[in-house]
Amino acid sequence: MLRGSKVGLRARHEEDIPVLRTELFDDVATSARSEGAPWRPIPPGSKDRRLVVDDTVPTHVPFSVVELDGGALVGTATLWGIDTHHRSAHIGLGMLPSCRGKGYGTDVVAVLCHYGFVVRGLHRLQIETLADNAGMLRSAERNGFVREGVLRSAVWVMGEFVDQVVLGLLDRDWKPDGNHPRPERPGTGR
Repeated sequence: MLRGSKVGLRARHEEDIPVLRTELFDDVATSARSEGAPWRPIPPGSKDRRLVVDDTVPTHVPFSVVELDGGALVGTATLWGIDTHHRSAHIGLGMLPSCRGKGYGTDVVAVLCHYGFVVRGLHRLQIETLADNAGMLRSAERNGFVREGVLRSAVWVMGEFVDQVVLGLLDRDWKPDGNHPRPERPGTGR
């Protein structure tokens, strides 16, 4: 298991699947905002890639996120789109609704950075998130990710187009201690 200060990232267990299905993927609004595709129900016993891990896909490494104190399941984390030639990958995570706002997301991003940069030897990590996802933006920036651009009206979510923010972090700029300066906001001088 990979350990942060609050959470651990471990392999997906069979008992995680019903919880993730119910709390993350059966929630139409949450699923539609995180998947980049229209929501669709996942039937029991499905081998859907969001739930059941296919360990033969080398470009996708999914984890279950658990609390270090007690081991309760709190969400999912993924390093996806792993490109070994360019040494880059994307980060994704989903926290159970009851576990949001507790700092777990920031810790998950930190652990994924350690996994990507130290364990996998990657050079660049990237996050794409909706412009109104304040929690993900905060978690990324607290770990040193820099806003690199906004894709205007790039994502169709529940009947409207929404802007998508692209954030990046290079291995040379990553600080494993988490001591990153606050990013400057464009046009504010701070």
